[in-house]
Amino acid sequence: MLENIRIVLINTFHPGNIGAAARAMKNMGLSQLYLVDPRVFPDEEADSRAAGAKDLLEKAVVVGTMDEAISDCQLVIGTSARNRTFDLPIFDAHDCAKKIVGEAKLGKVAIVFGRETMGLHNSELQKCNYHVYIPANPEYPVLNVSAAIQLVCYEIWQAHNKQDYEEHEQPYPLTRDMELFYEHLENALRGTNFIIPQHQGKVMDKLRRYFNRSRPERTELNMLRGILTSIDETIAKTVTSETDNKGSES
Repeated sequence: MLENIRIVLINTFHPGNIGAAARAMKNMGLSQLYLVDPRVFPDEEADSRAAGAKDLLEKAVVVGTMDEAISDCQLVIGTSARNRTFDLPIFDAHDCAKKIVGEAKLGKVAIVFGRETMGLHNSELQKCNYHVYIPANPEYPVLNVSAAIQLVCYEIWQAHNKQDYEEHEQPYPLTRDMELFYEHLENALRGTNFIIPQHQGKVMDKLRRYFNRSRPERTELNMLRGILTSIDETIAKTVTSETDNKGSES
């Protein structure tokens, strides 16, 4: 189960934080570390701060984008000390850990940590299903990234050992499958002129937020894709019919 849980660090500036993150993870039984475009890695300071967890650094997966780091995950959780206006479900670290462990029995889960200075960008948080925070002093709630990782990993370890979680029976789609759905949905909405190029607004942002929040199961997503395919076929028949009518008139 714990092998299905990965920690994702985005644009980490200080290599020591990468090493400290690896140590925190190994303390709590986690081993899957993904690094998105780290500023310096590998590095001697990362090795030094990792102490007995250098093996996690040696097998860490380095990728260029967040999309690459989460594409095969069914659940993506973004961490932030600030409240955002995305209407994502928000959990504290304790409750979120129970959800993480429960879903890790069925598929891969990513917990995403942002930059030391500014955390996650809004566009990155929009790719997440949930938002997790660590309750702290409201006058100074921002934790060092490695400290935040330690606390989240601790809660995961506790939930795992105490079996304090709810099991899920139905698998959820992978992130990459959801991205294909969003592409298909946008194309269908453009084909029906629901989205007009001159007045696109934030339709797709709002729909992405809705589906990320509601999380259709894999069978439900297949049904939604089938509906969109039916729309595509109807549009194609309409276009063909209109073309044929114009040809007969001429």
